[in-house]
Amino acid sequence: MALTMTSAAARQVRKSIEKRGKGQGIRIGVKTSGCSGLSYVMEFVDQPQPEDIVCQQDDVKVFVDPKSMLYLDGTELDFTREGLNEGFRFNNPNVKDTCGCGESFTV
Repeated sequence: MALTMTSAAARQVRKSIEKRGKGQGIRIGVKTSGCSGLSYVMEFVDQPQPEDIVCQQDDVKVFVDPKSMLYLDGTELDFTREGLNEGFRFNNPNVKDTCGCGESFTV
């Protein structure tokens, strides 16, 4: 089971951690939400949990809880800029459908 990130995403995560001044990495997970059922969650990790699955890319650690990994396995995290908009994009091969607003998904 694995989650990967592009160099652009790793660079952005590293910048965010440096700006924050602390943290071992980021946690990516899913929660029940939105019109399609699930949405992504990202937060800084200061103290990993014993059950966390750790994926590392370019010296940046991504922590995922085992339940979320069932939905995230094979996902690539990217950071993109389109015009004035920038943000993280989840390229998740497990997604079967997304809602119209793009905030939630089903697997």
